[in-house]
Amino acid sequence: MRLDITGRHVTVTPALRQLITKRLATLERVLNDSAISALVIVTKEKYRHRVEMAIHTRGDHTLSGNAEDTSWPLAIRQASIKIEQQAKKLKGKWDSRKRQTAKGVRNSRVGSAGPEAAESAPISTAPRVIKATRYAVKPMSVEDASLRLDEVDDGFLVFRDAEDDEVAILYRRKDGNFGLIQP
Repeated sequence: MRLDITGRHVTVTPALRQLITKRLATLERVLNDSAISALVIVTKEKYRHRVEMAIHTRGDHTLSGNAEDTSWPLAIRQASIKIEQQAKKLKGKWDSRKRQTAKGVRNSRVGSAGPEAAESAPISTAPRVIKATRYAVKPMSVEDASLRLDEVDDGFLVFRDAEDDEVAILYRRKDGNFGLIQP
């Protein structure tokens, strides 16, 4: 990014230049290196330190911030905060535009195939499978499993039947009774 610092009634010292470049580096990270140039005007009037910043970004956008305070660090920080808010808003617009164009490309592909292709191609609206946590399959009797099911928040309990050593599932039915699934 090209940086131009102008001092009015003040000499631009290396410390002041370093302070400005440090604050602009954070703005550059927010904009993902989309900033082209920056113009900073520092002015001293009696006890007031005034900073005017203008950053030119891609797409002919100009972000500007003015601040006035009793010291250079405070004035520079306030001006950069104003520009940072504008940068976040602009970046959000850029990101939303990218998302919209991706949706538009997808829709145009479906639309270009013709109405016959859209009717013949089935639209997949199958429910997603969400992997749940692992369950400890403990050996217990059906009576013990029914007592344990009252303690568990889930509507089911997976256990190993103590009698025949097979995996079974005990679940709560809508009528309040228990259902047992055995292989």
